[in-house]
Amino acid sequence: MKINNIWYNKHPLALALTPLSWLFCAMVKIRQQAYKQGLLTCHHVPVPVIVVGNVTVGGTGKTPLVNWLGQFLQKHGFKPGIVSRGYGGHAQKWPQFVLPESDPYLVGDEPVLLARQSGCPVAVAPQRILAVQSLLTHKDCNLIISDDGLQHYALQRDIEIVVVDGIRRYGNQRCLPAGPLREPISRLQHVDFVITKGNPLDNELVMQYHKKSLQRLDNDTISQPLAKFHDHTVHAIAGIGYPEPFFNYLREQGLKLHCHEFPDHYAYQKSDIQFNDNLPVIMTEKDAVKCQSFAKSQHWYLPIEAHLPAIFGQKLLHQLQRIQDGQKIT
Repeated sequence: MKINNIWYNKHPLALALTPLSWLFCAMVKIRQQAYKQGLLTCHHVPVPVIVVGNVTVGGTGKTPLVNWLGQFLQKHGFKPGIVSRGYGGHAQKWPQFVLPESDPYLVGDEPVLLARQSGCPVAVAPQRILAVQSLLTHKDCNLIISDDGLQHYALQRDIEIVVVDGIRRYGNQRCLPAGPLREPISRLQHVDFVITKGNPLDNELVMQYHKKSLQRLDNDTISQPLAKFHDHTVHAIAGIGYPEPFFNYLREQGLKLHCHEFPDHYAYQKSDIQFNDNLPVIMTEKDAVKCQSFAKSQHWYLPIEAHLPAIFGQKLLHQLQRIQDGQKIT
């Protein structure tokens, strides 16, 4: 049974797990208070920190937003650096600087993607403060963006941005393990921005994805429109938190799919993307980062680019200006 069936449907097992959910929520609140009271150390740094995260488990679109933020802030005179936990990375030493050619097995797939797209220096470490300190010591950064760091209270933050899936939203609205919530929904009352992928509610801003032409994994100078595969049968591969929108988009474009779903941050092997036929294979850009070294000419990925409304950029710059001016944001 997939855990999403429990979290996003009216499943009796969710009710049975509810006492554990209450315990989880209590522990979350105790931990928050421990940081507020100084019982646990919250590290402050001499530059503004923007945290991008979510209150649910699974993919909501944080990485495209972080990439957008890095590019946007550079255009407006900032020198942002990006930090991440490096989830799925197996490096023996931390922190690690991430380059476009870094091995995702060592530093994680999403940091490599950010290093390739954002134009920002990227560093990873399970203790994000170590990554921040490395960037401030060795790179010319005057602002930090923390990818997926909403619950990482050991790092002080000036601006919090939460990304919400506009379709699934908060599922059954229970905390782990009975539901998908990392923190109670009330946590959203204390963040600066809530960004949603479609179907916004009051005070939410919409992030839209622009899908580009397919790129070939073994030679990214070769591209072609997805429409070329209209009415063709293809293998569709996704190892992301919530793959259904990717599969559905391909179906909407008239492709006939053999779907292959893998766990988020999956460490691909050559055999995972090779099939006993000559059909094209289409995957997400995050999967492509890990498959490039053994891909062949039939392997393609679909690049996406986040678009945010102008009002979001204006409000973000206004808050950053107030921070730089030493004013408290209310």
